[in-house]
Amino acid sequence: MSTLFKRFKNLYLLRHAQSEYNEKGIFQGRLDSDLTPLGFVQARLVAREFLDKKIQVIYSSPQRRAYKTALTVADLLGLEVVVDERIREISFGDYEGKHFWTLMEEEGETFRAWLSNPLKNPLPTQENMESFRKRVESFMADVLRSDYENLLIVAHGGTLHAITCLALGLGLENLWNIHMDNTGITHLRYNSGRFELKHLNRLCHTKGL
Repeated sequence: MSTLFKRFKNLYLLRHAQSEYNEKGIFQGRLDSDLTPLGFVQARLVAREFLDKKIQVIYSSPQRRAYKTALTVADLLGLEVVVDERIREISFGDYEGKHFWTLMEEEGETFRAWLSNPLKNPLPTQENMESFRKRVESFMADVLRSDYENLLIVAHGGTLHAITCLALGLGLENLWNIHMDNTGITHLRYNSGRFELKHLNRLCHTKGL
């Protein structure tokens, strides 16, 4: 895909700030919850990281935890937020709303196999991986066609992992071999038809928390 586009770009990937379900250890997926008080602080702190990045556009998942994080950054930068349905979180099906450690106890073998290779071992009722790949690739193609050179994408672990894997040619079998914390910043630089990973899950702004 990347060979079709030649324009230089900086893609900054930002995982949303801590949500109420994050705090409780609940699998979210398509479910939604608001930011916690800590999450709002994280969002304000991470917003400062983009003051010198010459961000021209902010894309956000429509889900509340991502959108409110994006709005916090946008307010500081004086930008609008562009909501895009294609970067909403992957659906985990019937596992949504359950506690992570409960899943590990009750369905540990299935869960660990999925974490190891979600293409080979999908969850029983999760979003189809091919459909997930296509919507993320569609978003990436439009981003690369755009005239923007410095872009901020605020979304979720699964979606941002997918963007990173697809950009670097790792394949979605490695979806969970990447880790991004709440407000972790990942920087992908696109130039001459290829992506470079400049940093992954940068968290310098959270040192004082």
